[in-house]
Amino acid sequence: MRFIFKMENKEHQSSYTHILKYTGLFGGMQGLNILIGIVRTKLVALILGPGGMGLVSLFTSTISFISSATNLGLPTSSVKTLSEVYEGGNREMLRNIVRLVRSLSLMAAVLGVVVCLLLSSSFDVLTFSWGSHKLHFALLAPIVGMMVLIGTEMAILKSVRQLKQVALISTLNMVAALIISVPIYYYFGQRGIIPALTLMVLVQLLFTLHYSRKVFPLEVSFRNNVFKEGNEMLRLGLAFLASGLFTTGADFIIRSYFSKYASLEVLGIFNAGFMLTTTYAGMVFTAMETDYFPRLSGVNKDVAACNLMINRQIEVTLLLIAPMLLAFMIFMPLVVPILYTSKFMPCVPMAQVIVLALYLRAMKLPVAYLTLAKADSKIFLVLEAYSSILMVAAVILGYHFWGLEGAGWGLFVTGLVDIIVIWVFAHFHYKYEVSPMVLKYATIQLPLAIAGFFVTRCLGGVSYWVLGVVLVLVSLAVSVEILRRKTSLWKKLKQNLAGRFKR
Repeated sequence: MRFIFKMENKEHQSSYTHILKYTGLFGGMQGLNILIGIVRTKLVALILGPGGMGLVSLFTSTISFISSATNLGLPTSSVKTLSEVYEGGNREMLRNIVRLVRSLSLMAAVLGVVVCLLLSSSFDVLTFSWGSHKLHFALLAPIVGMMVLIGTEMAILKSVRQLKQVALISTLNMVAALIISVPIYYYFGQRGIIPALTLMVLVQLLFTLHYSRKVFPLEVSFRNNVFKEGNEMLRLGLAFLASGLFTTGADFIIRSYFSKYASLEVLGIFNAGFMLTTTYAGMVFTAMETDYFPRLSGVNKDVAACNLMINRQIEVTLLLIAPMLLAFMIFMPLVVPILYTSKFMPCVPMAQVIVLALYLRAMKLPVAYLTLAKADSKIFLVLEAYSSILMVAAVILGYHFWGLEGAGWGLFVTGLVDIIVIWVFAHFHYKYEVSPMVLKYATIQLPLAIAGFFVTRCLGGVSYWVLGVVLVLVSLAVSVEILRRKTSLWKKLKQNLAGRFKR
């Protein structure tokens, strides 16, 4: 095994420098991925148009739904189990659990393929109001199986802190997606969507296996007691599977609604606005799943350590993402035609509303991961269920009465209710205490966000750009100054620069 067990003290794991370092690592890699994605998105938008991108969205949401329904919850439950063993330093036990996880994952992948094939007719009826697409959904089966395997292998790498490899895999996948998808879409149009998706996921699987086998040999075991050995992990995983069904199911229902009762063009525009905001903000949120969740799982029994880690994660996340979100909101009218085409401009008002919801998400996610870290599967299931049901109802009702912008407000309402429920629940159930610093930074950045939103709705011309840019610069200055004082990275950077000049 080519990795080193490294026991870090809890204070160091929760330090601003550590969080900023790994958020910077994944944020930087995500930034590169975004640049590659911009090129790919622009080309695909030009080739396929809103209707074609709506079709891609429909197929990808179907893949996510079925893979989440059949992966036995292993991508989540295995992180907790592996992280705890990794922190304990028992190498032999860790290798055995990895072998067990891979064995269960292979079975889950086969299950995913079979389920997709059996339900292809049902998905056709649920998602399309015209033509027969049973064969298209059946052809998604291999992709579903590969996605299950990819999810488990990535969980293994995250659990043993192979974070640079995880970031590298993400970048390689983006490059491969660009090289594969654009020529296929160009020559075959919408007929090339499923072949392109299949090849992209196959390459992603190969990249993931290439790096994961360097850490652990590719071993599986199908002894009669494999389910007995994995009983605890499977019990926890099945609860996460059920909760995952609510999340991906909600996404699937919303996209099916747009496809059946609006049009593929409307679905494509909705998906463009949704992905534009959530994907590009994901450069900060990715670090949470990759670095923060395994660390939180490792100290989940220590209330003080959990509170310290959660609050500092919220602080750093909010400070990093706030200027980015505000800039995104202000420059959205310029960004959309650059990244897509002018046909996607109707998504701008909706996307600006979703940006407000992402501020709430930045403050909610670190607390929400506490339920996962403590393996409270029933509670996690209930929280995910109510949130998913609320999101479906709010988005559909919002679109029905106020169009695409109403769908954006549906997502905002869901985010607002989520953060209230999760913070209150964590306080009473896990003794979570929000820090004064979290409240302080929120009272600075949130009013700037609200002011920016009013600029987008009330101003135009020169006043729009002048006031909008001023708000972005103020938000950026506040975040930079606080992070400079709170971390040692700035000091190290100056020392490195001084050393180079002396040479």
